[in-house]
Amino acid sequence: MFQIKRICCIGAGYVGGPTCSVIANMCPEIVVTVVDINESRIKAWNSDTLPIYEPGLKEVVESCRGRNLFFSTDIDSAIRDADLVFISVNTPTKTYGMGKGRAADLKFIEACARRIVEVSDGYKIVTEKSTVPVRAAESIRRIFDANTKPSLNLQVLSNPEFLAEGTAVKDLKEPDRVLIGGDETAEGQRAIRALCAVYEHWVPKSRIITTNTWSSELSKLAANAFLAQRISSINSISALCEATGADVEEVAKAIGMDHRIGKEFLKASIGFGGSCFQKDVLNLVYLCEALNLPEVASYWQQVIDMNEYQRRRFACRIIDCLFNTVTGKKIALLGFSFKKDTGDTRESSSIYISKYLLDEGAKLFIYDPKVVKEQIMHDLSQPSISEDNPERVSELVTVTSDPYEACQSAHALVICTEWDMFKELDYEKIYKKMLKPAFIFDGRRVLDHLHPQLQNIGFQIETIGKKVIATRMPFTPAAVCPRIPATEPPIKKAKV
Repeated sequence: MFQIKRICCIGAGYVGGPTCSVIANMCPEIVVTVVDINESRIKAWNSDTLPIYEPGLKEVVESCRGRNLFFSTDIDSAIRDADLVFISVNTPTKTYGMGKGRAADLKFIEACARRIVEVSDGYKIVTEKSTVPVRAAESIRRIFDANTKPSLNLQVLSNPEFLAEGTAVKDLKEPDRVLIGGDETAEGQRAIRALCAVYEHWVPKSRIITTNTWSSELSKLAANAFLAQRISSINSISALCEATGADVEEVAKAIGMDHRIGKEFLKASIGFGGSCFQKDVLNLVYLCEALNLPEVASYWQQVIDMNEYQRRRFACRIIDCLFNTVTGKKIALLGFSFKKDTGDTRESSSIYISKYLLDEGAKLFIYDPKVVKEQIMHDLSQPSISEDNPERVSELVTVTSDPYEACQSAHALVICTEWDMFKELDYEKIYKKMLKPAFIFDGRRVLDHLHPQLQNIGFQIETIGKKVIATRMPFTPAAVCPRIPATEPPIKKAKV
C-alpha cells in the first residue's frame, strides 16, 4: 500500500489550517506543510496570534509547529515534495455572470489544479477539501489529463470537511464520520486506502466511510442543506409562537425528544450564518435548476428565503417597539460573529440586522469580544450592505471594546451572538445608563433565565419565539413585520 509521508495543503484558511494542524498533531511521523499566497496570513500562523480563533487550536499548533507542521508561501516546493495535496481554497458564491448569486465560483480550484499538474512529478494523491459542486472532481481530472506527463500519475479524491466553527478542533479529533470518495478503479481504491491510513491514526475504522467521488461531493452539500433546513424550520415555528403565545423553546424540547427528530439544530434565533450553509444551499439550488429539477430547487430556495425573513422580521420588531422609528437613536448591538467561539463574520445575521437598522438611520454601537473593528467596518461597507454609500457606515457605526460603553445612553440593547459573557453582564449597571424605556432584544435566547430579574430592573424584553409579558409598561407594541418581498429590506423612513 502507498504510504503518505508528506502532506501539502493549499489554503491556510478556516478549513486548511485547523485540519492540517490536527493531522500533524495526531500523526507525528507525517510532515505537513500548509501553503498560501497570502503572506500576512502565513506570518500570522507562524506567530503567537493565529489568524483565526478556535478553542484549543493554538495549543495544537504550538505542539507541532516547527517539528512536523510548517506554514509557508513556497507553494511549488510544497507541492513537489508532497505525497498528498489537499485543495482547501475558497469556493465563494459567484457574484457575476451565469449562476450569479447561486453557483459556486471554482476559479481558485481550477488555478490549484493547473499549478499542481505543472509542478508535479511521479505519483500524487490530490484531494478536494473545499466544498465543491457535484462533479467538480471530474473537472480537476480533465485538467490533469489534458496536461499530463509520462512520469506523472495523479489520483483525485473527495474528502469534504464537516467542521462546525467554534468546535472545529473537537470535530477533527472526534469526528462523527470521515468521508472519502474516489474512483472505483484499482488505482482509485489504492488512493482511498492510503488516505484512510492517515485518518486511522486516531479515527476508528467504523467511522471512515468510503464512496464514489460523486456521492462524497453531494453528501457534503446535502448535510449542510439539511442542517440549514432544520434551523429555518424552527425559525418558522418561532414566528407562529409569537403570534399565538406559545414558547418555541418548549415546542423545540417537545419535538426534539422524539428520537426520529432529535434535539440538535432546533434552536430558534435570528438566522443561520457562516461560510457554508447559505453558499451550499444556493449551490444545491443552482445544481437542481441546471439539471431541470425546478420543484427541488424551489424547495431548497425556501430554506434561504425563511432565513432572510427571520432577519427582517427581527429588525422590523426592533423598529416597531422603538415607537416605529430608530432614526438618530443609539442602539447597542452585542455580538457580530455568526456564532459564539469564533471570530468569523461571514454571512453573519448581525450584518443584515445592522443593514436594516442603518437603512432606518439608527446609530449603531457594536461590540464583539473576538471580531476586530476593521472586520466589522469592512463587512458593513460592502456595496450590498451600505448601498454604495460607505460614508454612511463611518457616520453611523461605532465599534467599541467595552459592552458597557456600547450600552451607555442607548435606547435598546440587541443581542445578535450567543457569547456566554452576555449572560454575566451587570444589567442593573447597564439599565441605569440607558435611556428609558430601555429595551432588550434577545436574538439568541441567551437571557431566558434572567427575564424576571431584568423586568424587575425595568427592562422591556423582546425575544425570539416567545411573548414576554410586560410588567412595567401597560403598552406592548405590536411585533408585526410589514409584508414585503423576501428580497427587500424594510422600507426606508429616513436618509442620513
